[in-house]
This record gives sequence, C-alpha cells and structure tokens, in this order.
Amino acid sequence: MSKTKTSFFCSQCGHESTKWLGKCPSCNTWNSFVEEVMIKGTDKKTDAGWKDYQSTEAGHRAKTISINEVSSAEEKRIITTDAELNRVLGGGIVLGSIVLVAGEPGIGKSTLFLQNGLQLKEVTTLYISGEESEQQIKMRADRIGTISENFYLLTETNTQTIFQEIKKLKPQLVIVDSIQTLQSPYIESGPGSVSQIRECAAELQRFAKETNTPVFLIGHITKDGTIAGPKILEHMVDTVLQFEGDRHYAYRILRTLKNRFGSTAELGIYEMTGQGMRAVSNPSEILITQKEDALSGIAIAATIEGMRPLLIEGQALVTQSVYGTPQRTVSGFDLRRLQLLLAVLEKRGGFHFGVKDVFVNIAGGIKAEDPSIDLAIVSALLSSYEDVPLPAHICFAGEVGLSGEIRAVNRIEQRIAEAEKLGFEKIIVSKYNTKSLPKLSSAIEIIALGKVEELYQYLF
Repeated sequence: MSKTKTSFFCSQCGHESTKWLGKCPSCNTWNSFVEEVMIKGTDKKTDAGWKDYQSTEAGHRAKTISINEVSSAEEKRIITTDAELNRVLGGGIVLGSIVLVAGEPGIGKSTLFLQNGLQLKEVTTLYISGEESEQQIKMRADRIGTISENFYLLTETNTQTIFQEIKKLKPQLVIVDSIQTLQSPYIESGPGSVSQIRECAAELQRFAKETNTPVFLIGHITKDGTIAGPKILEHMVDTVLQFEGDRHYAYRILRTLKNRFGSTAELGIYEMTGQGMRAVSNPSEILITQKEDALSGIAIAATIEGMRPLLIEGQALVTQSVYGTPQRTVSGFDLRRLQLLLAVLEKRGGFHFGVKDVFVNIAGGIKAEDPSIDLAIVSALLSSYEDVPLPAHICFAGEVGLSGEIRAVNRIEQRIAEAEKLGFEKIIVSKYNTKSLPKLSSAIEIIALGKVEELYQYLF
C-alpha cells in the first residue's frame, strides 16, 4: 500500500506547494491555495490509462539527433467542411495537435464540435462526453440533421476506461466535452481540480503526440472570463480558441488566442440557428445595420481581423453632461483609446468634449482592437457633436496620432476592395497610405487626408 500524498495548489495559476500559503508566490493571488490528494492509497496494479497503453505499443525510443536529420515536411491537416474553423486553426486540423476551446455556458461549444464531427463523414470520430447522456447528444444530432456512420459516442469520465475504448476503436479524431469532467485513476482529488485537469490533459497530450491523432478539449471559463483550471493547461495545448458572443445576439465569434500552426489574429463568425451553427461567409453585411433614415453619430470603419477584411459600424452619442463629471461609456471599444481620441479633438480641433457625456458602441456585439477604426470613431464623434449625419456611402480606414495626424494603416488594398465590394463610393484614408498605393483602377473614390482638422473641413 503506497502512502497517500497531498499537495497544495493555487486554484488560479496551478502553483504547487508542500504547505498552505496565504499568498501565491507565482500570481500574487491571496487565499487561493487548496489541498489535493496526489496518489491514492492503493497498489500500482491499476491500469493507468494512456501510460499502460503506451507501454504495450511498440513505440519508438527517444534518441538525440541533429536538426539537419529532421525532415521538414508540411504538417498534414484534416480539412473540415467548416470554412470558418479551418481559417481559425490556420488551414485545417493538424494531425497530432491538441486544441483547447473555451467559452461561456450555452454559447454553443458542444453544438459546434458535434456538428463538425458529424460532417466529417470520412474521418472516424470519437465524441467523449462527461456532461451529457447518449440520448441528449442524439437529440442534438437529430436537430442538426446530419448523421454519420463514422461518428461514435462515449459517455465516460474515467481516463482509464476512455483509453481502453480508444485502443479498440482507433479513432482519427477525438473530441472531449469537457476536460473539467475527466478523472484520472492516479489522482485522488475530484474532477475539475487543478491536479486532475493537469494530469488528464497530460495523458491526452501524450496520446495525441504518439498516435498522431488530433484532440479537441472543450473547456469551461470562470466568472471573470479566464479559462478554468491551471494556466499550465494553456501552455500544454497547441491551440487555444475562445468562443464568445452576447447571448442577446445570434452571432458567435471564434477567436484564436494561441496557435502553433497559424496566425493568432484570426476570427471566425457564426450564427446560432435552430439547426446548429451556421458559418457566416460575409460578416460585413451583418455588422452594418440597414437603415432608411440618415442618422448622426454613425460611421463605417474598414478593419482587418487576421486575414479577413471587415466593415464594422461605429456609433457615437455626444450629449450635454448633467452631472459634474462627464461620463465616458464604451461597448466593444477600448475606453482608454476613446479618452485619447477625445483629448486629441479637444486640443487639435478645439471641440469642448470636456463638458459632454460620450457613449461609443461597436454594432453587432463585436469587440474591435484594430487601431484603424480610430478615424471612423472620430468621424462618428464629430457627427454626433454637430448633429449632422455623415454621407451613407463613405467609410474610413486610418489611425489617429496624438498630434492629430491621420496615420497610415497596413493592408489598405484589402480594405479598399472590401468597401468596393459592399457598394461604398468613397473611402477616407491617410495621405501617407497613398505612397504605397498603386494607381488602383477601382470604382471607389479614395480621399487622402493628413490631419483631423482636414477631416472636419471635408465632412462638415
């Protein structure tokens, strides 16, 4: 009988300690240490899931080799039927990769990956659920309306049983819903604890790398929006995807936070429907509201998310402040960036925003981080300040500097092409961008300006 071993773990970052500490030395969080039993008081004859499976396989032995001996082949990928997921993953699912997908409850994580597993009819997929019964998953599959012969279900939380089933089936893709429900026979503590998540993820990682099978781990998030479990979970996986969206909107955004096989600036947009998740191929049309009347305080920005150009609608409302301190409220835009732009308009343009309440919103529930939307936000602020609507067929792409200059932005040709595709007649860009622009034979008129003052004179 082995002795029961206990350790203390920080529930925020996973830092391990032999004794309880008031403050975590790694992440400086107070009162976050919890005690967890590490090894059961049983003999070691129990099957240890992947560790035992691994020892029975005639695996290759690790040895030191020169980097020149390694063949540099392009990584093989499974191309899914979902173009948005392919883009976010960097061109498809890489064989042997381990992907963590996190999001709020009810956002559609399980639906999206059940749907993708069912649509991969040529790939043997194993869907492991620790949260739902087979009947619940079948009901959802019937609602999605896709049935595949190569799709298998397993409702189990013990990793020992899971790896025995994997050994029999030999799937080409494994989806785990969710990593927080799994339990390793090596660790005594309950599912969802720091040591359980770490051990289960490590076993799945070893399985993925040694059998070249891609694994998707669906994860939970905490109430402050971070991925539940230790931070080491994000370090262990190859790709981290964040599934987000407002439950009041039908649109969901799949963002890449980490990707070892592609760009981390990619974005996929889905619409939640009764038949599952529908990939939105042209999100610009959704993010611009169709309005009949000309309204003040609305400007269209040509932005880039990853490789994809998007046109988004910036809305601003400037009103006389009733209270002593003016309010600054934003939704989908950075508050500090707004304060910076207001200071530029006050100093360089002489507009008295210091006595006004300012509200800024990015329509459609999207969060925009591209600095090229500065020009559109400034135009929306000036439009609301003067209460004069902007022309309907005009859009903006430019960053605003502290001295009031309109700075150049990258990939301007793609932004112009997207604006032209959606029927815009004019686009306002920085005059410093026109040097890099070839003589475009486009139907859209390009207006190049250098200062915020010139922008005001042109628009009003």
